[in-house]
Amino acid sequence: MMENIKETKLADALSERYLAYAMSTIVARSLPDVRDGLKPVHRRLLFAMRQLKLDPNTGFKKCARVVGDVIGKYHPHGDTSVYEAMVRLAQDFAVRYPLVDGQGNFGNIDGDRAAAMRYTEARLTPVALALMDGLDDDAVDFDKTYDGEEEEPTVMPAAFPNLLANGASGIAVGMATNIPPHNVGEICDALLYLLKHADATTAQLIDFIQGPDFPTGGLLFETKENIIKVYTEGRGALKIRAKWEQEELSHGQYQIVITEIPYLVPKSELIMKIAKLLMEKKLPLLADIRDESSDVVRIVLEPKSRSVPPEQLMEHLFKHTDLQVNFNLNMNVLDADHTPRVMSLREVLIAFLKHRDHVLQRRSRYRLDKIARRMELLQGFIIAFLNLDRVIEIIRNEDDPKPIMIEEFSLSEVQVEAILNMRLRSLRRLEEEQLKNEFEELNLEKAGLEALLVDEVLRAKRLSEEINDIKKRFGQKTALGARRTLVVEASDTVDVPIEAMIEKEPITVVLSQKGWIRALKGHVDTTDLKFKDGDTLKFSLKTYTTDSVILFASNGRFYTILGNNIPGGRGFGEPIRLSIDLPENAEIVALFVYNPVERLLLASQKGKGFIVAASEVVAQTRAGKIILNVADGDKAIICRPVTGDHIAVIGTNRKMIVFKTEEIPTMGRSSGVILQKYQEARLSDIKFFNLAEGLPFASGNGVRVEKAIDLWLAKRASVGKFPPVGFPRSNKFDRD
Repeated sequence: MMENIKETKLADALSERYLAYAMSTIVARSLPDVRDGLKPVHRRLLFAMRQLKLDPNTGFKKCARVVGDVIGKYHPHGDTSVYEAMVRLAQDFAVRYPLVDGQGNFGNIDGDRAAAMRYTEARLTPVALALMDGLDDDAVDFDKTYDGEEEEPTVMPAAFPNLLANGASGIAVGMATNIPPHNVGEICDALLYLLKHADATTAQLIDFIQGPDFPTGGLLFETKENIIKVYTEGRGALKIRAKWEQEELSHGQYQIVITEIPYLVPKSELIMKIAKLLMEKKLPLLADIRDESSDVVRIVLEPKSRSVPPEQLMEHLFKHTDLQVNFNLNMNVLDADHTPRVMSLREVLIAFLKHRDHVLQRRSRYRLDKIARRMELLQGFIIAFLNLDRVIEIIRNEDDPKPIMIEEFSLSEVQVEAILNMRLRSLRRLEEEQLKNEFEELNLEKAGLEALLVDEVLRAKRLSEEINDIKKRFGQKTALGARRTLVVEASDTVDVPIEAMIEKEPITVVLSQKGWIRALKGHVDTTDLKFKDGDTLKFSLKTYTTDSVILFASNGRFYTILGNNIPGGRGFGEPIRLSIDLPENAEIVALFVYNPVERLLLASQKGKGFIVAASEVVAQTRAGKIILNVADGDKAIICRPVTGDHIAVIGTNRKMIVFKTEEIPTMGRSSGVILQKYQEARLSDIKFFNLAEGLPFASGNGVRVEKAIDLWLAKRASVGKFPPVGFPRSNKFDRD
């Protein structure tokens, strides 16, 4: 036994086995074949249903029966995955041209799952039959199944261009595919053009195939240049939008009705996400959303005001919701040699035509073989009729008539066997005429097939006839084939700020010590404002609904709330943490209206700080934007606008310094520089002022201005000296 042990590095063994696993996943599970557009599980499902004779004209059979045959004979995998693959082939909202005709609950556009396979039934559709047309004519190769007891096709003959018509998606190891469905009539037009113009470019073929044609409709909102680029490269993003219309109501009101949603977006999830954004006040132009759908989609959107233009409302929703999504096209498929690669639209169409030409030649040879065998029999029958009396005599008088007939009439064994097995009632003159006519017809058909096999022009003509037949059966003039996705040339939409679409109204923003925020209508006095027991006013701010309110927290983060989104003034408002993700151990230290031209000084308790442009602090998410990095044991305590050429800094040790504002650097995100040096103290307050005007500070007699400040002038990061006589014991420049 020891002689059979081979030493191998673990890395080499793992690499070899992982590569085998990866190739198995790519070839046998995840990527579709460019010729028939099917993965192995789909191919085996359709073949198993064909073997069960579940064609469109017969009755249905339980899906459990089909799944049982598939996993028992062809596909040794889990029944759940096989049934899910079967369900998808039957869903008319997921597959543009369903291959399975389902009876029962096969799920819906809301995202609900199908019933168990013991409750549902299925049969094939005409499209599926077109895919398999030619399996009995030796059109494709057959391989042994996994147990060697059955045979299965390696690829379908595919008279129907399934890869582009129904699309495909899958994730393999290190690669993926995502092909949208297209209109089969347009595909046929492109194929016919390509047969006549072999050098046609993808840009020329796009004149026929306008873009994806999704079963759920919607709008393809793209420029033609981008569509050509995506289909030329075989990958890229295409914008898909919901289809909507405006319904006029009384008193000048209106509502938006969504009639078609983007492909593969579950309707219920879409509505829930929009409703959540609405509750979080992230959709300021929308008042309400309702689902009035039945068997057709009808989602009603109510604008907050009739003055909001519907186009601007929809542009805002397209930007912030799944009413617009990107379909990331990736035409990664297995070619005829089972090699995975990304193909352009032109390459996919050429591969399909080559496959159909190969199928045509194989079917022609198969037919020629059948004609040859039949003509051989007919020749024997005709000889027998011409020598009928002698044939009868030999049969009556000879114990073994076969060798005598072979020698006397130069017949083959096959011909003699057919003559000997002929029924007596066939021995009449009329039958002889029929045999001669059939022989002539077959001879004519044989000549045509032989010419077809050697003439590419004749084969191209035959392929054109087959493609035209598919177009007639499933093309644009049929109920199934009419284009559903409208192609709209994308325009450069102006991104109108939300503030420009909100009615400007004065508000007073109030934030309490315990973190409750509200917006009172108008610019009001907050002196007599009521709060919860034990709570008091912390900040008040007079602003407008169109302004952005900036909050600076002790964790060094800035948060942004649109004035229109702040809870109304009824009651005590709402906790600020419902609007922003503020940690429990952090508190708001500044509240102000966003002014893009301002510069702000940020400072921490340990006396470190820097200046930042106000335009850098606007946050786009609830999580805020970190600007001041604070170390453990430190926290942000000051955010002030830069308003003077000098700055005064005082600590809790009652030491003050004054230095030039220009000594503080302007940064984007930092922990800052030392403003004042402390040993056991911390920063208490800062004050910007102009040196020529003096330093103002609160005193017992009001505001005092100290103009002789040479004593405190120093460089940044100095220790400082005691403040002027009369400086508040609170170590604050202004009264709290």
